[in-house]
Amino acid sequence: MVKAIPLNYPMDTQALLEVLRPLGDAVMLDSSQPKTEMRFGRFDILSAAPEILVRTDIQGVSIRRDGLWSSVATDPFDYLESLINQLDAQCEQTELPFKGGLIGFWSYDLGRSLETLPEHASTDIDLPWMQLGLYLWAFVIDHQNRSAWLVHQPKVSNRVMQRLAKIANNLGHEANTELFDFTLEHQWQANQSKQAYRQALEKIDHYIRAGDCYQINYAQRFKSQYTGDPYGAYQRLKSVAPTPFAAFIETDHGTLLSLSPERFLQVSATGAVETRPIKGTRPRGSTLEDDQQQIEELREASKDRAENLMIVDLLRNDLSRACKPGSVKVPELFAIETYPNVHHLVSAVTGQLAQGQSALSLLKQCFPGGSITGAPKIRAMEIIDELEPDRRSIYCGAIGYISADGRMDTNISIRTLLCQKGTIYCWAGGGIVADSDIDDEYQETLNKVNNLLSALS
Repeated sequence: MVKAIPLNYPMDTQALLEVLRPLGDAVMLDSSQPKTEMRFGRFDILSAAPEILVRTDIQGVSIRRDGLWSSVATDPFDYLESLINQLDAQCEQTELPFKGGLIGFWSYDLGRSLETLPEHASTDIDLPWMQLGLYLWAFVIDHQNRSAWLVHQPKVSNRVMQRLAKIANNLGHEANTELFDFTLEHQWQANQSKQAYRQALEKIDHYIRAGDCYQINYAQRFKSQYTGDPYGAYQRLKSVAPTPFAAFIETDHGTLLSLSPERFLQVSATGAVETRPIKGTRPRGSTLEDDQQQIEELREASKDRAENLMIVDLLRNDLSRACKPGSVKVPELFAIETYPNVHHLVSAVTGQLAQGQSALSLLKQCFPGGSITGAPKIRAMEIIDELEPDRRSIYCGAIGYISADGRMDTNISIRTLLCQKGTIYCWAGGGIVADSDIDDEYQETLNKVNNLLSALS
């Protein structure tokens, strides 16, 4: 039986993270609550010191156990499934989303282990295609029910858990407002000029008109050099862009700072599935009237609605691979979601896992998310590799958890930055269709990340 120790609420997650970071491989899945009231923000999940660490890269699958790395000849998803199946799934607190399990990331480049893709784009970031830790304990903060818990698998001793619980309860109730030091050393630099961006979109237009594809999600990358603590960057980013699917993940290869507003795949304990693709973006207005005008323009934009609908159809097909026949539905189409700097056009696709399918098998069959590739997916990924100068790394992959009881929640890692060896990377992209205006598309990519880049500058 999974145990859940009640803790004091509210909890200072910043102070808690400071305690956990020295333990190694610290992770925080951040709902941006309770200061904001976003529709999907409820739980924060924090942990560190995983029992096992699993990585996949071009060399294959590597496992770290007891501090030692070894290679294994196996499918990474099958190996992760075996780890989950070894855990106890029963818990006295059934509402808690995480009861021990996997936390980590799947980079966009993991798609290379699932499909045969060309190798045109430069590889200049050393990040695993996938890294997940098997975390046997975690702090879970429920902002809806105003409660906090330390959950742990039976394998973890009560002595260790009592020590962690005592540390957490002694953190105090007042939020720590200390800002960690973080400084950009240079201005942000894009990996392509506006003219190069224009030429790439003209090539995409050619492919669309030739019938190769209907839509391509095209992105550009920004980078700078920095000094200081990446958590200081996360603090500043979160202050300007709180989102319900945020994350802070530390690895040997760098630190991930995700301020994603987009859910990729969620699976409940009963196998209910949801994905929420974002297609269509407008900036926030400077006045209330201007803001409402931006919303109405987005709601009625035929190009954005068509783009959104294409991806909904793609995701319906992806979910159908792992869901019961007839269970895949579209309960929300063209809903407006508002964030501090942008409005998004969002739809929801739902389903029910078929017998014999799991959260991991669903993820494998749907990865990478269709909202950030284009349609049809494989041809879109080929064109992306041909036209984008650099591989995407973590951008447009996924970050999240898979719990011992079969639950899963992952984001699409947009609005996501990587701090690695003194360099910080940030990406922005948008969906390109037949009637896309190049200048508008270029500006849309800037609208999505300007507040993030400015916050760090």
